[in-house]
Amino acid sequence: MLQVEQLNQYYGTSHTLRGISLSVKKGECLTLLGRNGVGKTTLLKCMMGVLPVAGGSVTLEGRDITRLKPHVRARLGIAYVPQGREIFARLTVEENLLMGLATKSGRQASLIKGEIYELFPVLKEMLQRRGGDLSGGQQQQLAIARALLAQPKLIIFDEPTEGIQPSIIKDIERVIHLLRERGDMGIILCEQYFDFARALADKFVVLSRGEVVASGNRDAMEYEDLKRHLAV
Repeated sequence: MLQVEQLNQYYGTSHTLRGISLSVKKGECLTLLGRNGVGKTTLLKCMMGVLPVAGGSVTLEGRDITRLKPHVRARLGIAYVPQGREIFARLTVEENLLMGLATKSGRQASLIKGEIYELFPVLKEMLQRRGGDLSGGQQQQLAIARALLAQPKLIIFDEPTEGIQPSIIKDIERVIHLLRERGDMGIILCEQYFDFARALADKFVVLSRGEVVASGNRDAMEYEDLKRHLAV
């Protein structure tokens, strides 16, 4: 589904991504691991088109999207749940959800599917509350729900457990597991919480200093083997 080949990116004179290659299939969850500052978010933003690349390619279902704008990639089926959630604090929960339908047209652009409230029941109770009044965990659920309303082929999660209380981490894990089992989208999960990532992963990639230093299937994903790359 998504293929990244020999991706390079620079920030000024700093070579931030060095020949990154990875792939994810429909129905598969790829976890992206690594310490802070190794290039994980930079890589995700390059996949989404938020940052330009200096070399290499990104393809979606065989189509080269390397130079396409973020809104075009969104229309083609990539959804992004950014680190820090980035919900609209002054808009209501309902208005934030409707923003997830921006790629749709006609009646579809105003229809919030009921399954969203099945996945995140708390949102139905808070439709008229402002996004900025929600707790961090509730905002994360709102950000995920907003992304899912676009009915993506591929969804990218950037640190979804960051600053979230344990009970809501369990809810988010349940939702990602359901999406993975449903099998109709690819999932890329950028995460530092190893146990959370391993519980959901089909395969993994570890970055260090902008390079892939380890990768493999879930069976090879053992903390003792990877901790030298993951320790803070």
